[in-house]
Amino acid sequence: MSRSARRAPRAAASALAAVLIMPAGALTASAADLDPTAPPAADVEAAGPAGVGAAGAAGGPTAADPAKTGTAAPAQAAELLAAARAAGLQVPQLDLDPLTVPELQERIGRGGLTAEGLTAAYLQRIHDVDPQVGAVLALDPTALEQARASDAHRAAHGARSPLEGVPVLLKDNIGSAGLPTTAGSRALLGNLAPDASLVAQLRAAGAVVLGKANLSEWANFRSTSSTSGWSGVGGQTRNPYALDRDPCGSSSGSGAGVAASLAQLAIGTETDGSIVCPAATNGLVGVKPTLGMVSRTGVVPLSLEQDTAGPLARHAVDAALAMEALDGTDAADPATLERPADVDTSFGRVVEGNGPSLSGERFGYWTLTPEQSAAVDDRTEAVYASAVAALQKAGATLVPVQLPDQDAVGAGEGLALGPEFERDVDAYLGGLAPEATGAAQPKTLDDLIAFNIADPVELSLFGQETFTSAASGPRADSPQIATARADARRLARAAIDTVLAQGPGADDDLAAIVSLTNTPPDLISYQNRDGEPPAFVYASSTPAAVAGYPAVTVPAGFAGPADVLPIGITFTGAQWDDVDVLGYAAAFEAAVDARTPPKLLPTAG
Repeated sequence: MSRSARRAPRAAASALAAVLIMPAGALTASAADLDPTAPPAADVEAAGPAGVGAAGAAGGPTAADPAKTGTAAPAQAAELLAAARAAGLQVPQLDLDPLTVPELQERIGRGGLTAEGLTAAYLQRIHDVDPQVGAVLALDPTALEQARASDAHRAAHGARSPLEGVPVLLKDNIGSAGLPTTAGSRALLGNLAPDASLVAQLRAAGAVVLGKANLSEWANFRSTSSTSGWSGVGGQTRNPYALDRDPCGSSSGSGAGVAASLAQLAIGTETDGSIVCPAATNGLVGVKPTLGMVSRTGVVPLSLEQDTAGPLARHAVDAALAMEALDGTDAADPATLERPADVDTSFGRVVEGNGPSLSGERFGYWTLTPEQSAAVDDRTEAVYASAVAALQKAGATLVPVQLPDQDAVGAGEGLALGPEFERDVDAYLGGLAPEATGAAQPKTLDDLIAFNIADPVELSLFGQETFTSAASGPRADSPQIATARADARRLARAAIDTVLAQGPGADDDLAAIVSLTNTPPDLISYQNRDGEPPAFVYASSTPAAVAGYPAVTVPAGFAGPADVLPIGITFTGAQWDDVDVLGYAAAFEAAVDARTPPKLLPTAG
């Protein structure tokens, strides 16, 4: 969940419907807080109390330096590369940023590149760049072995899918065999969970699981004053466009890592804003699918009423190919069994150029109220206006819209998420096997709270009041919470459905709703300023999140100091309209081409 969306029920203004997507104004850093150009600290602290393995936290934050950036992943990359070079591998010199998955497949197909070489190139990039960004939490030690196996399979049988040999990072709340799945928490460093269903699908498609990406701990749901991109396991992830800036969250490392070309793709998760916000803030395409399009089995939950996984990518075609692999039903996830038999899953159309055109389509554009406009900087408003103009230039008709009942949607979501988190995380923890050391895993939210109190790092920067509130509040199956959830979902779906159906005939309908995804990211800080009013922007992620409808963000331009901080726009569509919504985003990307690579600037100014 994006930090801003989680904070919204505390805001005086209009709950979730009238709070920011980026935590603008909520955090401030001074020069003394951090030196983004400094190398990561060399000290390595054991992962925590006795019985918790150190491997997952090696090189991560310590009690003496809880805010540090970087883990042992760059050093691990160096070890893997040294072994590969000793075996004769020459690491190719590639400009990774502009390369799409289809372009990579073409190079591999004609013999100019191998999956092993591509994976090695990304490992080299992690070694060189991640000490400044801190996006990669841990590398899979078998990454190069997976790549060699992919090359062998291609030679013997051909490619299994367009993702054959493509390196992918996983947000560290997604199970991956052989690596801890921690949700950023030191309490779960012993959680050697098996592959999540979506990871099994990626492997079946031939993708290379490169490793785990850092995240905002517990999907930004532990505290109202948490900092996006920080976890007790991975420390602080930074925005590669300006290293003193917030990467948003909670899929922080997924966004920053792909933006900095540390992987071709990453898989994140979203409850409300946690894919689209870090994607937009890091200049990426981010896909929040319809609830039930992608299995959640093996993913650490926040609330199964809203949780979904989806890709973050530098290119819309890559996101489409990822969705092609991720889509599917799963008997262990009932939400995936609710899809209609005729749902369109032809994501390949987007790659082949046969996706929907902007020309002739009608889009609603979510307008800023005067109060919102007064709080948004002029440059961000100009980016949004330019995006609307670009859609019109491409032949689309734009209709101004406002979504109704967003105060009530946000209030209901805010009331329900805590009890649902306790229910769903207790169910997840209750199914964990003992650690490899034989120590017991935490089994309940109360166990996590107790662990954090005893741990030297977890509560060093902010507290866990969201945890304690969830543990002491009403249960998810209480009439109060069940009604709040049902009402919020009903109102969110009705708001989108009503706006999309503009008139009596099909020609009056809107193809999608366009909105501003984010405002410029704030400075990283650990100084809580919850008492100060935040900047005021509608939470464009919330309607789709609560409704369970698809939303795709795409780069639209730059704002902030010196215009170096990415801004995105979101396309939100009807339930199960995922292919067309992603297609509209891809068409906008082609028309505007707003993305430029990050330069790892120490500051935006």
